[in-house]
Amino acid sequence: MKPVLFYCYDAYCGWCYGFSPVIKKIAAEYQSQFETEVLSGGMIINENKQPIGVMAPYIQKAYTVVEEHTGIKFGKDFLWHIFNPDLSDWFLDSEKAAIAMCIFKEYYPHRQVEFASDLQYALNDEGRDLCDDEAYRHLLEKYSIQPEAFYTKLKSEEYKDKAYYEFQLCKQLQVTGFPCVLMQTAETKFHLLARGFTDYETLKARIDNLLKEIRTI
Repeated sequence: MKPVLFYCYDAYCGWCYGFSPVIKKIAAEYQSQFETEVLSGGMIINENKQPIGVMAPYIQKAYTVVEEHTGIKFGKDFLWHIFNPDLSDWFLDSEKAAIAMCIFKEYYPHRQVEFASDLQYALNDEGRDLCDDEAYRHLLEKYSIQPEAFYTKLKSEEYKDKAYYEFQLCKQLQVTGFPCVLMQTAETKFHLLARGFTDYETLKARIDNLLKEIRTI
C-alpha cells in the first residue's frame, strides 16, 4: 500500500497552531509520495461546556512558550478573550470544528492540512469563536463551498458521528497529546514520527529515513 501520513490534531491545540507551518510544508513537499490525512482528536469534549475562564489562566502563560518555541504569533483578537475571560462569551469545545473538518474533507480531500491550518488561524489570530456557526463562513467563500449545504451538514448527526469516529481512532492509535504524526505503511503497521511540536528538519529527516527503510524491504 502507498504510505499514509496521519496528522492528529485539535483545532483548540495551541501547539498544533505552532506546528501548522511545519505540517503544511511537509504535506506539500511529499504530496506525490503519500497522502496526508488529518484526524481531529477531540481534545476538549464536554457534556457541560466550560467557559474560557476555566483555561484562561493557563493559556495566559502557555501561549508565550508556544510563540518562543515555534515562531508563531497569537493575534490580539484571540488574546483579548484570554485576558478578559469575564467579558468573553467563549466556551471551549472541539466538537464543531471537528465536524467542519469532516465536511471539508469530502469536498477537498487533498487540502485537509490547509483547512486545519485555516481553522487554527481563524481562532488563534483572528479571534473567531469556532463554536459559532458564523466562524466558518469566510472559509466557505475561500473554498467555494455552498453555505446552505455546509450548514445542513454541520447540524447533521451523520457528520457528528464522523467526528466522534475520528476521536476514537486517535485513541486507538494511542495518541495521548497533540500534535502527533504517524505514518501507516501496512494495514496494521503505524510508525510514530512526531509527538508534540517537532521542527521541520527533524520531521523531514524521520520521514526520509522511514521511506528509505520501506523501499529496502
